[in-house]
Amino acid sequence: MIAAILIGRKGSTGFPGKNMHPVLGRPLSQYPLLAAEHSRLVTHTFISTDDPDIMELGRSNGAEIIERPARLATKEALGEDAYVHAYETIVERHGRPEALVLLMCNAATILAETIDEGISVLRERPEVDSAVTASCYNMWSPLRARKINENGLLDPFVPFETFGDPATLNCDRDSQGDVYFADMGVSVIRPECIENMEDGLLPQKWMGRNIHPLPQWGGCDLDYEWQLPGVEFWLYRHGFREDRTPYED
Repeated sequence: MIAAILIGRKGSTGFPGKNMHPVLGRPLSQYPLLAAEHSRLVTHTFISTDDPDIMELGRSNGAEIIERPARLATKEALGEDAYVHAYETIVERHGRPEALVLLMCNAATILAETIDEGISVLRERPEVDSAVTASCYNMWSPLRARKINENGLLDPFVPFETFGDPATLNCDRDSQGDVYFADMGVSVIRPECIENMEDGLLPQKWMGRNIHPLPQWGGCDLDYEWQLPGVEFWLYRHGFREDRTPYED
């Protein structure tokens, strides 16, 4: 069994109602659902949520519902804990899966073919713990990060010495090489990554330690309204329209 797990809660402070917000005529959560549905290798899809609207959307797309406990549906609750709860529920209902495809209701920048690529990587490379989508964002290099000090002024967030000799650094955003961020489109993982969560690398410990990248561009999990145009642009460029999807071509 290859189990896709989609997580999303009802409450959101940064962008209330984001998971069901219409994007190109569909709820945001429908895009990861479509990717799981049209994957050639995913056999079961589950949604972990406390939101009745997301539950109904899941049922209409053939997903099995996992009701998320109230303690895991707060602003303070961690996504990793929601994944652990969902995984334990799946094992109880269906047995231990071969692999898990971890998705998020607010991460629409994912395609079925990318999910299948990640599953294939795990099957072909036994030393790999996970395969995750990663987007290149050199403009957000740690070299450029700042924090406000006690005097209200900007300081480097990371000491420049961390990057080598400060005399060799410059303002070119590409000077440190390509900077990749796990963009939350998908994490295809082995069950051991959930079972031994504390052994994984921060900040997304469910990815394990040997993480294979699935490069793409423009991926993100949507937390604020200002991100909507970028997500719509990504979807449009990948063949989504209000009246059709690339899966119908």
